[in-house]
Amino acid sequence: MLPSLLVSLIVLCWFTYAAPPSPPPPPAPSGGVDVTPGSPPPVYHTLSDFDFHSFNLALNQEYIELDLFRYGLARFSDQEFLDAGLGPDYRFLIEYMAEQEIGHAEMVSNIIYPNGAKPCQYQYPFDTVRGFLDFCQKLTRWGESGVYGFLPHLDNRAPAELLINSITTEARQQMAFRQLEGLFPMAVWFIAGIPQAWAWTLLSPYLVTCPPENPYIKWQIFPYLTVTNNPSAIRPDSKAAVSTNVSAISYPGYEVNFQWDKPGKNVSYDNKYQTTTSAGPAKYALWVSQLNATYTPLYNIQGNYASSKQPDGRVFGDDTAPIFNDTMFVVLTDDNPYITPYNLSLVNPHIVAGPAIYQAG
Repeated sequence: MLPSLLVSLIVLCWFTYAAPPSPPPPPAPSGGVDVTPGSPPPVYHTLSDFDFHSFNLALNQEYIELDLFRYGLARFSDQEFLDAGLGPDYRFLIEYMAEQEIGHAEMVSNIIYPNGAKPCQYQYPFDTVRGFLDFCQKLTRWGESGVYGFLPHLDNRAPAELLINSITTEARQQMAFRQLEGLFPMAVWFIAGIPQAWAWTLLSPYLVTCPPENPYIKWQIFPYLTVTNNPSAIRPDSKAAVSTNVSAISYPGYEVNFQWDKPGKNVSYDNKYQTTTSAGPAKYALWVSQLNATYTPLYNIQGNYASSKQPDGRVFGDDTAPIFNDTMFVVLTDDNPYITPYNLSLVNPHIVAGPAIYQAG
């Protein structure tokens, strides 16, 4: 009798203290793509020509980053790094970033398997440690911005998710190289995206020769643009630092001088490509930074030389961040069509030359 009574009391206590059943979950917001159990399973492969050539360009970018980081570590001695303020811990960081690029290249290769590019031979425009760091922060900026520019336009969103996972790492690399160079780490509120043709124009001069089986990179290469008096981020007193109080190295109204090539030049690896443009004579400089694209008129136009003024402006008006700062982009155009961050590529038919990297901060 006693055991039965004890069991009954235990059961009664369990029912007394058991949590009440959960109310039903609230209904999910309507909309979204591929977010329901009935959605088709994701396919982590490119499904259009646009997607393939976007990812193939990204793969070429990953390969040069891997080669560049390793090349710099091998090219300069430990003492040369120390003289530039970088001890073994900093060199290990660069080594680790190279290892990250191994993973990024593997991931992108898998997405476009079996047709992805193979690594090439490259050339670089520096002969000092600080020049190496400066080129790294420039190259990772156009690599980062080049992916932001095409991500929302991909036909297949599943591999876009994977590319987001890698490009957010590259964003950290870009900031780290700015810190290693002694720059203010992030002098803007937003990072601009750029079209594939802009990224390929910036990347193309540094590929010397590539395996013959590499897919042809279909994006346009515009005539090359040089800022002949570009503010220099390489300062004799700069050392690696988490942050500094130098958040800009140029200023609104600074006269910027441009020189650009004529179209039709054989460029990039094995001279397989030609620079092209459908634009007329250059009339404007288009400055792209953060959420903004601003035209300024060219003056003192003499052949393939001209000048313009660095524009002014604030992201959201007074008491907000200056728009034109950090490592940003400038192109020359024959007209000033209205564009936004999402449809920036619509200006491509009007580009005379560029982009060039402009080092505002």
